[in-house]
Amino acid sequence: MAQRVPFIVAELGRDADPFMLHLYAALAEKERRLIAERTKAALAVRKASGARLGNPTNLIDAGNRGRAVTKVTADESARGLLPLLRTIKAEGAQSIGAITAALNKRKIPTPRGARWHVSSVMNLLARAQRLEAPR
Repeated sequence: MAQRVPFIVAELGRDADPFMLHLYAALAEKERRLIAERTKAALAVRKASGARLGNPTNLIDAGNRGRAVTKVTADESARGLLPLLRTIKAEGAQSIGAITAALNKRKIPTPRGARWHVSSVMNLLARAQRLEAPR
């Protein structure tokens, strides 16, 4: 709104004027602040009454499970990109910078949907090398 870009709010329709949008935005911001205050107050009461917040009993197990899922997801992503990496290398891109440029030129997003950087391509190539290594 500050940049004067026109947009439509689905719940309000096309005929919502800027004043109305400002009101709704202000109300939403106020509600967000109230929710945060209520949550902090409730946690403070629980903590003051001696309750331990969080669940430290399964912290190590949860961390191990999370890392395992992340590793499997990263391996699957790298495995899916292996044919493309082979094609890019066959086309002559041998340096990490050239591979990075080729991935970005083809608009191939990273697993998180971003652009490729040299460091992310280095990580991808290291993972791909581990996946291709005979076991």
